[in-house]
Amino acid sequence: MNNQDIFKKAGDFIRTSAIIKVFSIGIFVVLLLIPASMISSLMKERELRKDSVVSEINQKWGRSQIITGPFFTVPYKSYYKNEKEESTFTIQYLHILPENINISGSIYPQIRYRSIYEAVLYNTRININGSFTFPALNRNIDPENVLWEQALFSIGIEDMRGIQDSIIVEFNEKEYRASPGLKTSDISLSGVQCAVPLSPANGGSRFSLNLNLNGSEQLHFIPVGKTTTVNLQSTWASPSFNGSFLPAAEEVSDSGFSASWSILHLNRNYPQVWEGEQYNVGESSFGLKLLITADIYQKSIRLSKYALMFILFTFSAFFLTEIISKKRVHPIQYMLIGLAIILFYILLLSLSEHMNFNIAYILSAGAITAIITGYSKSIIRDNRFTLSVFGILTTLYAYLYIVLQLEDHALIMGSIGLLIILSTVMYITRKIDWYSTGKD
Repeated sequence: MNNQDIFKKAGDFIRTSAIIKVFSIGIFVVLLLIPASMISSLMKERELRKDSVVSEINQKWGRSQIITGPFFTVPYKSYYKNEKEESTFTIQYLHILPENINISGSIYPQIRYRSIYEAVLYNTRININGSFTFPALNRNIDPENVLWEQALFSIGIEDMRGIQDSIIVEFNEKEYRASPGLKTSDISLSGVQCAVPLSPANGGSRFSLNLNLNGSEQLHFIPVGKTTTVNLQSTWASPSFNGSFLPAAEEVSDSGFSASWSILHLNRNYPQVWEGEQYNVGESSFGLKLLITADIYQKSIRLSKYALMFILFTFSAFFLTEIISKKRVHPIQYMLIGLAIILFYILLLSLSEHMNFNIAYILSAGAITAIITGYSKSIIRDNRFTLSVFGILTTLYAYLYIVLQLEDHALIMGSIGLLIILSTVMYITRKIDWYSTGKD
């Protein structure tokens, strides 16, 4: 046998061997993961760009708001001996939380657009009322050293730019106008306050105030009352209740939602009165987020995770056709088919930025299915195989869309789908003599 015959037989073996073809397909799959990862990075980059634009809009309107309070900040004298053994004092601050606090109001949402991006903004108008009962002081604090006449009625507000109206505090039937800034950052970093002279000998005191506040995406509260109740309503149909406490009652419909919370001081990890910054009240915040349910970037990123599955199943269909029909598909043709599958994801991303995601999905899936089906018709020239490719791609895209909608059941749906596909492949190939594949 001469060298020419040896090379000819080697070439025929490489061209017809199922093992070589499987190996080469595996290499193509690995290579196609490179553009797939690049597209995934592009999706994340576009999502970061959206977040940047939304953050810029939120900063100008008002960021997510956290309302803390009201609470009293009362200065007192703390005496000590200096280096000369002389008695002197520093001013410390005592924080007193309300006996009960009732918050009720409405959230008026709106969507603002910049270019192709959208941001969820809101205006909230709420009433806050309740009462204070002044507790017995710590043994370390002499009542005579407490400067009750310099007490400050304080309300923590996360983003001061969101305040739309003057804040008038009604306390024991007297009105006080709030000013910006807090005396200390022990409880909240920003907010408003007003000087309200106190007289603990008078017992309890009632208060009431209204807030007209702009914010974006989230609205949270800190349960500073011994008993804190919050009742909110809005026309937004997709709220996400989050934080340390869920609503005691809620009702969500296409026309909006209503929710109510009821929280006791026993549910949080700080008392009704303390000195200085001993506690982090922010850990007990609760409230809601106004969700945009059609987040195209999160959906696109989830879809891109199925790219490998699509490539494998489509390549498997063409490979089995080679084995069964004895018709050959060139490796370059496999690569072109794989690139068409990858193109689906970038096509979907670009279309969904300008139209409804579901419509973009149908158009993208339809276009790729038509391209691959037409290409398979031209290279295999078998109507039955062409219909099979069309059915496989249609089924895969429909299945992927269902998995996308059933986020909580994606794992079980994926497992069942893979089981069905594997069973189908085993059934179709049950009579194939793999030892004789590649022989004429």
